[in-house]
Amino acid sequence: MPILTKAHDALRLRTSPGVFFTSALISLLFVVVTVAFTTTVDDVFSTASGWIMTNLGWFYILGVTTFLIFLVVIALTHYGRVRLGGDEERPEHSTLAWFSMLFAAGIGSILMFWGVAEPISHFANPPLQEAAPESEAAAREAMGFTLYHFGFHTWAIFALPGLCFGYFIYKRKLPPRVSSIFAPVLGGRIYGPIGKTIDVVAIVGTIFGVATSVGLGTLQINAGLAQLFGLEESGIIQIALIAVVTVMAGISVALGLDKGIKRLSNLNIGMAMMLLAFVLVTGPSLFLLKGMIESVGIYAEALPSLAFWNDTFADSGWQNTWTVFYWAWTITWSPFVGIFIARISRGRTVREFVAGVLALPVLFSVVWFSIFGMGAFHIELQGEGGLVERVVDSGDIPGALFEFLGNFPLAGLVSGLAIVLVVIFFVTSVDSTAMVLDMMAGGKEEKAPIHQRLFWAALMGLVAATMLVATGKDGLDALQQVITVVGLPFFVMGFVMMYSLVRGIREDLGELPEPVTRQWTEVNTAEDLEAAESRPAPEVVVVTRAIPDETDGDDGGRDERESSSAGAGNGSAPGAEIRAGEEVESAR
Repeated sequence: MPILTKAHDALRLRTSPGVFFTSALISLLFVVVTVAFTTTVDDVFSTASGWIMTNLGWFYILGVTTFLIFLVVIALTHYGRVRLGGDEERPEHSTLAWFSMLFAAGIGSILMFWGVAEPISHFANPPLQEAAPESEAAAREAMGFTLYHFGFHTWAIFALPGLCFGYFIYKRKLPPRVSSIFAPVLGGRIYGPIGKTIDVVAIVGTIFGVATSVGLGTLQINAGLAQLFGLEESGIIQIALIAVVTVMAGISVALGLDKGIKRLSNLNIGMAMMLLAFVLVTGPSLFLLKGMIESVGIYAEALPSLAFWNDTFADSGWQNTWTVFYWAWTITWSPFVGIFIARISRGRTVREFVAGVLALPVLFSVVWFSIFGMGAFHIELQGEGGLVERVVDSGDIPGALFEFLGNFPLAGLVSGLAIVLVVIFFVTSVDSTAMVLDMMAGGKEEKAPIHQRLFWAALMGLVAATMLVATGKDGLDALQQVITVVGLPFFVMGFVMMYSLVRGIREDLGELPEPVTRQWTEVNTAEDLEAAESRPAPEVVVVTRAIPDETDGDDGGRDERESSSAGAGNGSAPGAEIRAGEEVESAR
């Protein structure tokens, strides 16, 4: 549109005007409508999300489990050797730096928020309703559900689009947009209205999904400051916190990936490890170490059943407010996480990508939730308690971590460092999201104008601040309901992504040749065997790979083969067929 193009040029942007302005306008319009008609918006999305969770919750459960199985299978097949980039390309970042930056995608702030809150919530209210609340059996059940929510399934949601992005952006050389994933299905239409619609939906979903995380992080920071300094928990304080963190994220955005996100990622993973070590050393160390090992078994035992559990018999509604919401919320910002981890994973093979993105963060999550979760259970079962009262009875989930740390030495100092850690995770989340949103809107990885990237960081801060100040906690609840609705088309897109990826790799690899084997003479007696062994050994030809045609012949390619034989003859092996366009080598 001419108007959008003129505005684009006047603002000195380098992006796609249609995608950029449409996404920004929808985000701002949603905020305005939500603030002006809070009750109406809440009613509409509450009804829609309620219907989806009640009638389609099973689809969400099946979807994420299917994603996980698909990733494991494709990594174990010969497709796993395909490299995300050129065949000779190698990873840009070391494994340690790669692992650190995975947490810059927002999962770090989630671990900080739910590390104590979720285990203690399920401990007080066991999901299966079979164990007695606040019992040892309830603790085991709580750990199983917590690791299910933050283990392989969560990272499968991130890994699927990440793998697709990595392949189609760096192997097929397509723009870094969600629409590029559907190239084998849509063809050139990814550059038309259909492709742009997909990109706009992905950007808007990402903005609101990350804004919800930003809002929760702000509440946690405010709760920590209230406990340490008696600071009021109010909208004004929260908007000030968002403003400060947004400015810090803007500085990181201006520094770029290597200087900004990478340095902050290394810093926050180091601080997170220090916090883990502090809790382990100053807490009930033996109990936590034993509990960490036991948690692995609890997770392994619970995973197969929980992966397909749909609360069919009890129909308590618990799964809708926890698991289904988690999956719907997570998948809305999976395009952002996916394209970010694809960007930092360029040069790795499919197998390395799947193994790293699933195994490394999940291993860290198991250790994290084991130490904090088991530590919380120890406080309730053998200590002074207090966590259930504050987190569950009073509903103060943001304050769970600080109530927990209050049971350890140097509580004030460590809580202060925990607040700093939350802030850093917060900054890296906004920073990396701004970078990815700019890539998805512009369709290019080249460095865009700083003010263009800062716009996305400011927009996310504005969305989160507006929701908090305008409607408080109810605003975040309404936003979460919206995300549940928005998450549905993303799940449908996930199934299309799997098909598109397999189709794309298959097209690029070509058809596998039929196996070529040595042909044997029928042998019924010892004399037949002796006669067969006295004959010259037949030539054996093994097909290794296809090669492009370098001639103008009509056979569509050329043959490369080497023959070797044992004995006196050089005849071809009976039945050994060599196709045109395939390179071969000899073997005995």
